[in-house]
Amino acid sequence: MNNNEECAAYFRSRPECRRCLQALRGKWESYGRAAGYVTLPDASEAERRLLGGILGKNFSEGKLRFSCAEFERGLQKTRFAPVDLKSVLEAYFKGPITARKEKKQEAEQERERFLDELCGRFGQSERREGLEGAASFWLRRMRREKAFGYQLLIREYGKDSEKAAQLAENVGEALERLKLREETVLAVLAADISGNPHYFDRGTPAGQLLIDAICCLEDRELPKVAHEWRELLLEAGIAPDPISSHVHAYGLRLLTSQGEHPAYEAFCRRKEASVITLENLKGVTGARAAGDTVFVVENEMVFCFLVNAISEKEEGGLTLLCTSGQPRTAALQVLSLLAEGGCRIRYSGDMDPEGIDIADRLWKRFGQTLEIWRMSPEDYRNGLSGEPVGTSRLSRLDHVENPVLRETSAQIRETCCAAYQENILKKLLEDLAGYPGSRQRP
Repeated sequence: MNNNEECAAYFRSRPECRRCLQALRGKWESYGRAAGYVTLPDASEAERRLLGGILGKNFSEGKLRFSCAEFERGLQKTRFAPVDLKSVLEAYFKGPITARKEKKQEAEQERERFLDELCGRFGQSERREGLEGAASFWLRRMRREKAFGYQLLIREYGKDSEKAAQLAENVGEALERLKLREETVLAVLAADISGNPHYFDRGTPAGQLLIDAICCLEDRELPKVAHEWRELLLEAGIAPDPISSHVHAYGLRLLTSQGEHPAYEAFCRRKEASVITLENLKGVTGARAAGDTVFVVENEMVFCFLVNAISEKEEGGLTLLCTSGQPRTAALQVLSLLAEGGCRIRYSGDMDPEGIDIADRLWKRFGQTLEIWRMSPEDYRNGLSGEPVGTSRLSRLDHVENPVLRETSAQIRETCCAAYQENILKKLLEDLAGYPGSRQRP
């Protein structure tokens, strides 16, 4: 037994030492050395006598206060000298004493090792494909900026590192699947990846981390309300439920292996608009417009106005769709079926950064099959509103490629104002009325 252990054994034999040594351990954990002061309120006679002997002082009744450095110097004047205070405390409490700073550093190192391992796992698929995977990009950016779910993942890591790793891997797998641009229902995606259909539900750790990751990839702010949450999922290709992904249609006929879909044939016969959900498209093999062209608008109010105006006069020679903003998978699926059947698509949307971006994405997707309709610089000037467009929104115009939309984008940058479809309704209606397939009644 060395001096430190003998000193610790002596203290263990004296119960009046316990409060003092507990306080000394706390100071060592705080500072990593013998620093600060120890205060013992209502010290007993035995405590005052013992500590007075070590410190060479006489303590009166009441509060007892001394510095840690004093106590360590006092130990060197006892029969146990030379001793090391930290070693005495570790022998007394039968375990290592680590300063909080060291504990924090160790915890940070452990977290970094955890993140390193995750990066390694995600990077494997990246190396195989020769491209950076969505999951790898998310994790690296999350780690670098300490955002996009970083605090959530670290919190879960603190509870259970293995479950946290599985959580990150599941979200990473979901991101990789979303790259394929094949829409899926949220519950189906969750069940397929985790076995639990509610795994990615709103409010769950996995659900929140998935939203964080999607915002990272899309460089967007987190949704604040349920509506924004649903829209974000839909734009990413995830339907919160089978009917959230939909498109409004007028004059559209859907085909199945048994022939024309009777429900949508009835809507056409009655000259009424209908809603087509992703669920409705199960078993649909084709789509047919009334003529060789389908007209597509972004805004619901514009769609309703045009339908009301043309349904009273035309004899079934027009097909009109409404995407309600960012086209959801149901809309894209219908447009793809029409394009495959040789139908021409004419698309018109709001002329603000978001509307231009949507139109350009559709043009890139469908190529020469899609024509930009009423979104030229002239249409922009005719549709101008007084609503300003902030500088941050203008960045959406940076990657526009369609020639017409690029010219309109330049106008938006110059005026910093938005133009809307509602302001060019007459022009849109004139185009529909002049369409050869319209067959207006006298």
